[in-house]
Amino acid sequence: MTVTDRIDLDPFGADIAAESARLRALGPIVPVNLPGGIPAWAPTGYDTLKELILDPRVSRDPRLHWKLWPEVGEHPSWGWVLGWVGVVNMLSTYGTDHARLRKLVSPSFTLRRTEAMRPRVEAITAELLDTLEARAAEGAGTVDLRAALAHPLPMRLICELFGVPDGLRDATGTLIAAIMDTSDPSAEHAAFVQRQIGEVLPALIGYRAEHPGDDLTSELIRVHDEDGDRLSDEELLYTLLLVIGAGFETTVNLIGNAVVALLRDPAQLAAVRSGGTSWDAVIDETLRVHPSIASLPLRFAVEDLEIGDVTVPAGDAIITTYAAAGLDPAHYGPDAGVFDAGRGAEDHLSFGIGVHRCIGAPLARLEALTALPALFERFPGMRLAVDAGELRQVPSFIAFGWRDVPVRLHG
Repeated sequence: MTVTDRIDLDPFGADIAAESARLRALGPIVPVNLPGGIPAWAPTGYDTLKELILDPRVSRDPRLHWKLWPEVGEHPSWGWVLGWVGVVNMLSTYGTDHARLRKLVSPSFTLRRTEAMRPRVEAITAELLDTLEARAAEGAGTVDLRAALAHPLPMRLICELFGVPDGLRDATGTLIAAIMDTSDPSAEHAAFVQRQIGEVLPALIGYRAEHPGDDLTSELIRVHDEDGDRLSDEELLYTLLLVIGAGFETTVNLIGNAVVALLRDPAQLAAVRSGGTSWDAVIDETLRVHPSIASLPLRFAVEDLEIGDVTVPAGDAIITTYAAAGLDPAHYGPDAGVFDAGRGAEDHLSFGIGVHRCIGAPLARLEALTALPALFERFPGMRLAVDAGELRQVPSFIAFGWRDVPVRLHG
C-alpha cells in the first residue's frame, strides 16, 4: 500500500485488537491517520516496534524532527496532540536532552522510594475494600470496580506522592482524563486541555513552593531551583504532567483489565487462587494482551528508515503501538490474542524498554500486586454483572481500558 491509502484509526478505540490485526495483515508498518487527520506510521508487530524504540534514528522531539510541526497550528483538529508532543519532558525530547531529563527525574522514582509506599498502598486498598464490603452488606447488587477501586487507589496514591492538595485532586483527574480522550479532536477540546494544563499544574507548583514537604513535587521544585543542570520552568511543568498522568491513568486500566480478564476465565482465576499461577504472571499477561496504553504519540524518523520493503521518510511521525506488539502472533504464537497467564510474557513492551522504560513501572506493579490478590481474597464469589461483550472501552486510541467494570461482589 502507499501513503495515499492511509487507514483512519478509530478515535474511540472500540476494538483495538481487531484493528491491530487488520493493520498487521497489511505489512510490518502501515500509514495511518490519527484522530483529526494527523498522518503517521503504525508498526504492526513486536520486532518492528522493539527495533524502532531502540533505534537512535527515531526521535521523540517534534521541534527537531517532525516535518509537520510548523503546520500544527494551521489544523484546528490537530490541537489534541499538543498535550503529548507540544510539551518538554522525557516523552518529547531526544538524545542528550532526554538523557538529561531522565537523569534529573529518575532519583525521585527509586525502588527504595517505591517500597516505602507499600504500607500506604496496603492501607488504602484495605479501606476501599472495606467500603465495598459495607456496600454489599447494605444490599448493593452491582458495583463499578473502576470507580470503587481501580480509579481511587492510584489516584489517591499519586496525589499523596506528589503532594497534590485536596482542592486540586478533582481537577487533576479531569485533566488527565481529557488528555487520554481522543474521541473529540475539536479545537474546543484541545483548548480545554491546554487551559487545564495552564491552570492546574501551576497551581500545584505554586502551592508546593509555598508549602514544601516530603513529596515529589517539592523534590522536583528543588531540582528546578538548583544551580547548574536543572529543570527549566517549562520542563518542571510538563514533567509533572507526564509523571502524574503516567502514574495514575495507566494503573487504573491495569487493575481493571486484569479483573475483567480473570472474571472472563474461571479456570485461570482458579489457577491463580491455588498458587499454580503467580500474580506477577497475571500482571505481565494483562500488560501484553490489554496494555494500559495501546498506542502512544509520537516518535519521528530522524532519517529515512527502511522497514521491510517500506521506506518511512525522514520527518514522518510514528506511533508506539504497544497493543499491536503484544498481540503479534509472530512473537507470541497463533493464540496471541488469548489471555493466558501461564505463557510467560515478561518480555512485553508495555512499560517500554532500555532507556525508554517507564520509571514509574515498579509503583504500578506494586499497586496491582497489592490490590488484585486482596480483592479476590475478600470477594471469592465475585463475577461480572454484565456479559463480557457489553463492556465498553474508554473513548481513546491511546488508553486501553474499560469505562466501567460492573460486578456482583458475592456472585
